[in-house]
Amino acid sequence: MRALIFSLCFGVGLSASPVDAAPCGNTSSGFDAWKRDFATTAKRAGVRKKGLNALSQASYANRTIAADRNQKSFKYSLKKFMSVRGADTIVAQGRKRKARNPNFYATLERQYGVPAGVLISLHGMETAFGGFMGDSQVVSAITTLAYDCRRSDFFVPHAIGALKLVDQGAITTQTKGAKHGELGHTQFLPGNALTYGVDATGDGRVDFYNVTDALASTANFLRQKGWKPGKGYQPGEPNFSVIKQWNAASVYQQAIAIMAKRIDG
Repeated sequence: MRALIFSLCFGVGLSASPVDAAPCGNTSSGFDAWKRDFATTAKRAGVRKKGLNALSQASYANRTIAADRNQKSFKYSLKKFMSVRGADTIVAQGRKRKARNPNFYATLERQYGVPAGVLISLHGMETAFGGFMGDSQVVSAITTLAYDCRRSDFFVPHAIGALKLVDQGAITTQTKGAKHGELGHTQFLPGNALTYGVDATGDGRVDFYNVTDALASTANFLRQKGWKPGKGYQPGEPNFSVIKQWNAASVYQQAIAIMAKRIDG
């Protein structure tokens, strides 16, 4: 889940100012020194032993940096973006998923106000309905981005969030996600996972690799970001602006709205 709108302090307990932060870098050579400095920032933000150990074990993620420098699909036209991302397949499979388990999606809509089509479209777009949830170690990827000078301020709170998720047992150092550290069925950035995660199964643990927890958490994110139950989500309608909270790319937002409408009928 590429949830790109996130308060840099809210929800992850990060109080350090930019002056306090460890210096960023643009190559792997400074990463180990940065981790040692960042451990102080993390500890001050409330990260405990397991999270700090995970930080110490993190490796510089070269593939993450390469992916961060080469995000071509968001520059496509809407038509090409939808073709490349398999919109017709997502809609066809999404309709079947909704028909197969209508009570599940109806329950989520009653609880959070978010229609099935929106959640299904996000699920399909992000991971092909859980078919591929990533092959990069989440902690290494997100700490690499926190260290990298390009968008360090944005990713530092998510790095703190990932370390706190390790403390909570929600993820481990071996948990795999996308190259930008997004995790689970709908690809939550770790800081958002920490803030908006929901234990919908009632087993005492928020598991983003469990579809029930993941979709409930996604619905909760959208509701907390201002989703208005019963209102429209197409461009110009009240809830379209909430889709923007999930991903800042306009082609992504439009694609979700189009696919969701086709799924919801």
